[in-house]
Order: sequence, then C-alpha cells, then structure tokens
Amino acid sequence: PGEAVLELGCGTGAAFLCLAARVPGLAITAIEQDPALATLAAGNAVLNGVAADVRAADLRAPPLPRVRHGFANPPYWPAGTPSPDPARRQAAHEAAALADWTAALGRAVVPRGTASLVLPAARWGEAAALLREAGFGALALLPVAPRAGEAAKRVLVRGVKAGRGPDTVLPALVLHEGAGWSAAAAGVLGALAELGRT
Repeated sequence: PGEAVLELGCGTGAAFLCLAARVPGLAITAIEQDPALATLAAGNAVLNGVAADVRAADLRAPPLPRVRHGFANPPYWPAGTPSPDPARRQAAHEAAALADWTAALGRAVVPRGTASLVLPAARWGEAAALLREAGFGALALLPVAPRAGEAAKRVLVRGVKAGRGPDTVLPALVLHEGAGWSAAAAGVLGALAELGRT
C-alpha cells in the first residue's frame, strides 16, 4: 500500500482495477494510447472508487512517472493477419514493438523495483532478453497452462530493476479442472491468493 504503480496500455482499466481491489492504497498511473479507451478507463476508476491517474499518451514518449512496480499486457503479435475490427486489431497486434514496452518500463521503474509482462508463451525468450537490455535481472517466469499436462499458452515474466539474483522458473499455474476453474486459479480469482511471486 502507498507504493507507486504504472500500467502501460491499460485499455479500459480492468487490470489496474483488479490490482487496486487486491492492494488498496496504491498510487496508480495508467497509460493508454487510445484517447477513447483512456476516457473509459478513467470513468471506470471513478465508478469503482479508485484514485488513478489515467493518461492518454504514447508509452514511447516521455515523461513517465518513477514507480516501484510497472506492468503491461502488450498486444501479442508483431505479425500475421490483423483483425478487420479496429479495437481487436489494436489489442492483439503491435503498434509499438515489445522492445518499446520494455524500454518504457526500464525508464519508469526505480532500482529494486519490478516489471511484469503477460505474453504468449512463445515470446518469453524475447521478453527476457529485452528486459535485460532495459536493466532488469533476477527474472521469474510463471507459465500459465489451460489444463494439467498441457503446454503453457501464456506466461508472466517479472524482472527486478538492477536485480542480480538467479533467474527462476515457477511451477505452472493450471487454470482449469473439469468444467470449472482449478483450485489454484479459483484461489487467485476469488480468495486473493498470491500469484506466484510475479
């Protein structure tokens, strides 16, 4: 509580609102390139009683606030066939390269602070290399798998600014069991259990 947090590419604000519910009292700044989405995110913050500084801005353009924690769920794909729907295209296909996202986190996060990314599993190696270039170390990788025994489709990658500790691969978070959530996923979603250490 009380620490400064930055979300890059906040969309309508769902992620920072979930974070605010889990950790009240944070000083939240959220950056969103699309002015219409930024307006929605600011309105959603007000509706949920969350004090957040939501800015319509390009993450590649300074200045950025100095924060203890930064996070982002960047558009997943640098290539491929984009959706004809503008909103889906913006959410899924890169306008700014992944290197721009990690560089922005590197500018914003203070030493010993952390940066976290949500990405397709296929991009974890690229993300790890770019986080190192941006000044992060002691990387932690959390695979997220649909079901037990299946390959992870998403990963959470966290780095510590100027961190010198060893890298870590955490046990996979399995999302589903039978027709519903797994016990681990339900704990994170409903009981506010800790999500690894990412």
